[in-house]
Amino acid sequence: MKNSNKKYDYLIVGAGIIGMTIAYELKSRNPNISIVIIDKEDNVGKHASGRNSGVLHAGFYYSADSLKAKFTVNGNKLMKQFCYNNDIFVNETKKIVVAKDEIELEGIYELQKRAEINGVETSIIDEDTVYKIDPNIKTYKKALYSPTTASINPLEVCFKLKEVLEKKDVEFYFNTPFSKCHLDYGYLVNSSGAYADKIAQQFGLAKNYTMLPFKGIYLKYLENKTDIKTNIYPVPNLSNPFLGVHYTITSDGSIKIGPTAIPAFWRENYSGFNNFNIFEMIEVLYYESKLFILNSFNFRSLALNEFKNYSTKYFIQTAKNMVKKIENNFKPMPAGIRAQLLNTKTNELVQDFVVEHAENSTHILNSVSPAFTCSFSFAEYVVDQINNNKLRYNSILNKENL
Repeated sequence: MKNSNKKYDYLIVGAGIIGMTIAYELKSRNPNISIVIIDKEDNVGKHASGRNSGVLHAGFYYSADSLKAKFTVNGNKLMKQFCYNNDIFVNETKKIVVAKDEIELEGIYELQKRAEINGVETSIIDEDTVYKIDPNIKTYKKALYSPTTASINPLEVCFKLKEVLEKKDVEFYFNTPFSKCHLDYGYLVNSSGAYADKIAQQFGLAKNYTMLPFKGIYLKYLENKTDIKTNIYPVPNLSNPFLGVHYTITSDGSIKIGPTAIPAFWRENYSGFNNFNIFEMIEVLYYESKLFILNSFNFRSLALNEFKNYSTKYFIQTAKNMVKKIENNFKPMPAGIRAQLLNTKTNELVQDFVVEHAENSTHILNSVSPAFTCSFSFAEYVVDQINNNKLRYNSILNKENL
């Protein structure tokens, strides 16, 4: 529990990449404002922000009318610039999306079409060109090449951003859950990730939303780092929000496969019964069962297929299908949890960012992947929304006082 006689202009809940980039943007616009960031953990980036793949996506997966399309392209550039400015290594890994048959070949052309609309540099390449880039890659006739995809160390970014913010006089209170926070503030920004819906509901928002957790398991390759030379992705099922098991070249040049998108049973269901919460499990199982029975969003086939990834053999074989040769020598890495917003009224998983406002508060309900890539660009949008929200309520207040 934290007590302070100071009143802050902004209280930000959640010391992940979204909360910190919003603080960064607020300070960039007005260095004189006071900001405090609270988190229930003991440091920054303890959840999705520090447990993601570290891939900076290019922005060709998303339909042009989505916020993700808008923020990923610019977010990629802004995150790289932050890294360059702060001596954080950016591994320009690039990416190749491969097809396995005629149906997936159509997906390659659809992704290229989206890339052109979104202003993303990509090209469709043939098997000979794929071979020149990485002779180990296996594709059917064509592949999609993305030269702007890169990898960074997400925790390194989080720690550096914390350091930068502290130099700008942003304060951090750790081991401070929102329920036990007694700090005085003028405006609240809820960027609490997997618990954003719960906090928003205390402000009368998120009435038709709940958060469902999906477990992302990674395996690290223990053989020669040169066995894979670039990120390799399958053609995703564009009707769901997940990209499929893929190869990632990390910032230190290591190779890993993943992540899975296995339905989890509580919001921090990382490993075994750690952080077990019976009430969360009951709620999550209820909504997952409903999705499974009704097969909303093709959830049934997604869930059945993803649960197979608990078998390491199956998991590795899924990755093997994209290459000509890879050894079986892998070891588990720390799992991540992807918080995915569910619209309980329509029974659909929400694929885009969702931001809601109340008087003197803004709530980021769905900071959905690729939120890490989008973060600096998304923060610009959120701060614009905050300022508009303030103007709207000030206008209402002025009219009431006339």
